[in-house]
Amino acid sequence: MVERDLLGYGSRPPNPRWPGGARVAVQFVLNVEEGGERSILNGDAQSEDYLHEMPGRPARLGERDLSVEGLFEYGSRAGVWRILELFRERGLPLTAFAVGRALELTPEIGRALSAAGHEIAGHGYRWIDYRAVPEEEERRHIRLTVEVIERICGRRPVGWYTGRISPNTRRLVREEGGFLYTSDAYNDDLPYWLDRSPPQLVIPYTLVNNDARYLLANGFSSGADFLQLLKDAFDMLWHEGARQPKMMSVGLHPRISGQPARAMALARFLDFVQERDAVWICRREDVARHWMREHPA
Repeated sequence: MVERDLLGYGSRPPNPRWPGGARVAVQFVLNVEEGGERSILNGDAQSEDYLHEMPGRPARLGERDLSVEGLFEYGSRAGVWRILELFRERGLPLTAFAVGRALELTPEIGRALSAAGHEIAGHGYRWIDYRAVPEEEERRHIRLTVEVIERICGRRPVGWYTGRISPNTRRLVREEGGFLYTSDAYNDDLPYWLDRSPPQLVIPYTLVNNDARYLLANGFSSGADFLQLLKDAFDMLWHEGARQPKMMSVGLHPRISGQPARAMALARFLDFVQERDAVWICRREDVARHWMREHPA
């Protein structure tokens, strides 16, 4: 049995029939992770060594790394509020992939997201690699994340994205139930259904149109690099959308795009997209509900 689907829609993707005849459905994701990363304060054996401003800095075993903690804290203290203001000024929606522990430590962020009408989806209870986490512990984390989001934001999450998944993640998310969609996939420009019982809608995410690339060795050196990549991606999808509409995802992080110079790149892209016609800027929940109506399983 071949478990991979390498063809997908192939040469005949469906017309998504986006609202208003949009050529592109543009969806911004804000990854709220600050405080959920590895730290001895969270009971971990080491400090965080992934996706911060000092790539290659080794983890500190059994002790705190105050510099790394500060880089993450920038996201929750300053970055997230700067990004939310950019979206508020323009009246635009986004989806937050929220780590449960992050919301526990800064519930003000969850309440602000909810009050602004943004979607809050689950992003694991901790911002860790779940590859080797025991099944029962991961199951507990999924349930705990749902409970935290519902308690702080006033509504149960309808979307899920772990990121660094285990072999069990997709099954455990299905078993938990209550989700309209999952996003642990990077393999298409359109949503699609997994033939499961019950069927599962997948809204693919992106690691390309993603500000995480600022912090990778082969990534962006300035906001201009990120802005140009986003513009080029949008222009291609908008051009194709005249005959075959698509979806564009953009991944953001408070500690990354919340930095002033990078926030300017985001602001310029938001303005660029708003100046174009036939564009639907929406939440991932909106995409899911639209797809379920127009293309039911």
